[in-house]
Amino acid sequence: MTDRNAMRWDGSPGHYEVWYVSLTDRRSGAGAWIRLTMRAPTSGEPECSLWFMAMTPSGERVARKRTFPIGALRAQSSPFQLVVDAAELSDRGSAGTIDDARWELRWEPGTISGDIVHPLLERARIARTVMVVPQPDLAIEGTIAWGDTVIELSGARGGQTHLWGAKHASRWCWLHASDLEGIDGAPRAGDWIEAVSVVTPRAGREVGPSTPVTGVLLGEPFDATGPMRVLRADAQIGLARYQFETRSRTRRLRVEVDTPRETLVGVTYDDPDGEQAWCFNSEVASLRAWLWDRGRGAGARWLLRDTMQAPGRAHVEYAQRTPVDGVPVLV
Repeated sequence: MTDRNAMRWDGSPGHYEVWYVSLTDRRSGAGAWIRLTMRAPTSGEPECSLWFMAMTPSGERVARKRTFPIGALRAQSSPFQLVVDAAELSDRGSAGTIDDARWELRWEPGTISGDIVHPLLERARIARTVMVVPQPDLAIEGTIAWGDTVIELSGARGGQTHLWGAKHASRWCWLHASDLEGIDGAPRAGDWIEAVSVVTPRAGREVGPSTPVTGVLLGEPFDATGPMRVLRADAQIGLARYQFETRSRTRRLRVEVDTPRETLVGVTYDDPDGEQAWCFNSEVASLRAWLWDRGRGAGARWLLRDTMQAPGRAHVEYAQRTPVDGVPVLV
């Protein structure tokens, strides 16, 4: 976990970096999304920011953000610790405050991590943003609060991700789900899915969506991040619905995610070159997934192995380069 969370910025301009935790609390149904970020613009002084966003199934949405000079950021890699002003993130938790929002989160570090960008694409610098998932399957304890609302977490699950690069994609959908269950409600302990579908500009046109997917399903690693898998995956991205189908060597996975518009928190991201992206995030989306295994022998068919769901407990973000009518941007 430590190496995957280590800061990649070398002090040069034209770089951004993000560490975030996303979670959904089973008892209250509330979701939270906490980000610690830095940005070194192509022109101007570097800065760091602290973000807190939360949403409830009833439609309550809150967002807080504060930006500081880069001197408010401190990072060490071993053991990992990141501090931005009054907030910190480590391999064992996160705590902080922004105005009337506050959080104190605790977890035990896991032993499994995930890489969403294939090493070949990273080394070739084809991917302008690199994403790793140091802790994809966390049982989180503690408290989140804003204003007069205080939520003592009970049965909360989530993940922690680190990404960095020079520029965001033109459009994308991101998914994290680590609170999966069967359609009978039986938990799929230790299973998780991480996916992102990106549309990028190439030679004057948009290419994609390209869709790497990784995770653990029925206790076995699932990897569809190789260049050909990414290109051949079938994905449709949108504000309220995200779906994709992809394959590993021996398995096929289909995922459908529905996001109530009233739970979306809108924010803007600034690229190092100053261009903006409008992003809409919910930690209380609903997921259904189907997993097939390849049968044996010549002409073998795909055999449905499991149907999974995460009602109100999937984490998703949709983003594009223009605003969306009817969805408020809160920060």
